Amino acid sequence: MISGLNRKVFTQLSYGLYIVTSHLDGRLNGQIVNTVLQVTSEPPRVAVIINKNNLTHDLISGSKVFGASVLDTSTPMTFIGLFGFKSGRDVDKLSQVNFFTGETGAPLVIENSLSVLEARVIDEVDVGTHTLFVGDVITGDILKNGEPLTYAYYHTHLKGKAPKTAPTYNPEKD
Repeated sequence: MISGLNRKVFTQLSYGLYIVTSHLDGRLNGQIVNTVLQVTSEPPRVAVIINKNNLTHDLISGSKVFGASVLDTSTPMTFIGLFGFKSGRDVDKLSQVNFFTGETGAPLVIENSLSVLEARVIDEVDVGTHTLFVGDVITGDILKNGEPLTYAYYHTHLKGKAPKTAPTYNPEKD
């Protein structure tokens, strides 16, 4: 019989690592997330889950657009650290990387990325500490071939941790 919650169960769920970006009133920002998922094929829609305390959340909520970049396994920890452990309220992250502006105005990070897409928000779901944003995909393209960076690879091979604002943060482990 199962009793209680062993938080290690969440480490068995499969995730990727992505940079989700947005813009509002000339301000650009992006952050590392592990939840970008395709929700329908026709029309093409994706969802992202963003912590309400993050600047990226404010930008997506205000502009109703977001971009997502699929990271490669060769992505260095310094790059992941820039987008995963620094606040856009304190650091202009995008001034330190290569990106282009998509059709929606969202910045699309191309450095260390296999592919990019951008979406217009069609729905928002409050899930407590986070918001699930669902968007119609406007553009998307493959930048190069490679292996997508998974959360398991990040933890196992790169010895990465989850920041406190991540949905997978485990105070017993991280």
